[in-house]
Amino acid sequence: VYALGPMFRRERPQKGRYRQFHQVDVEAFGMEGPSIDVEIIQVALGYLRVCGLTESQLILNSVGDAKCRPAYVETLRRALRPVASRMCADCQRRAETNPLRVLDCKVPEDQPIIEGLPRISDHLCPECRDHFAEVKRELDLLEIPYRLDHRLVRGLDYYTRTTFEVTSGALGAQNSVLGGGRYDGLVRDLGGPELSGTGFALGLERLVMLLPAAAGEGRCDAFLAVLATGALDRALLAERDLREAGVRVMMDHDGRGLKSQMKKADKLGARFVAIMGEDELASDVWTVRDMTASTQERVSDVKLAEYLEGKVRG
Repeated sequence: VYALGPMFRRERPQKGRYRQFHQVDVEAFGMEGPSIDVEIIQVALGYLRVCGLTESQLILNSVGDAKCRPAYVETLRRALRPVASRMCADCQRRAETNPLRVLDCKVPEDQPIIEGLPRISDHLCPECRDHFAEVKRELDLLEIPYRLDHRLVRGLDYYTRTTFEVTSGALGAQNSVLGGGRYDGLVRDLGGPELSGTGFALGLERLVMLLPAAAGEGRCDAFLAVLATGALDRALLAERDLREAGVRVMMDHDGRGLKSQMKKADKLGARFVAIMGEDELASDVWTVRDMTASTQERVSDVKLAEYLEGKVRG
């Protein structure tokens, strides 16, 4: 299932972290095996890839379950007691009430202490350890790169076993683009049946902040440069046909010269530029330039969508 809509938070606003924001949720219920965790991760990465965001990193961890995590939390609480007084105010408060959240602290001065704390990976029960091992095996099989981070605990206490985030350095300290994991007891805790669940959430405002960084590469497949008087109708029809064929296309609407339009096409990362000047208009053709191969050829107006679709798909 999926949901999309406005959300609200109480935390202090930061870059990409607002009081009101919009979120996409994708979830799968009723499946307990590790392979659905991997499928959800694939969906998350695919969503970002379709948006043009390829320079991101998958971070992975397991936070155990109701059988093994309580013992780890108590171990962590005992380890924090002698050192918490040297940490930030948030960590001092969390050391007793919610020690797992200490692992998520971003204060630079606290990092040496946190690195020396016990790791949850050393305290997983056999079932959680096997579940996590299978998640990693399937990710390796699918050649999906990831980085293990024993400090990744997510901000909500209902997570169990697999947790993950996808990060981007372009967002600064709050660098998470999306996050998710497994929450096997959540439906029951909310009054529903005993039903396992796994999923992720993505903040649209953060996604939009990253789009300019990706805009220079692959923002569109083809750019239509219209130079001839009277060629606008041809261009509008060609633009429609290209979009219906699944080709990402943009065109100039300001009547600028060829040099300016070529600069715009380059800025958009267009691989192909289809030009219609007076000569092309008279011959019912487009001059199509391959910006990667530095070649060009003439293509019939009625064949343009078919030609560019083949080039883009091929």
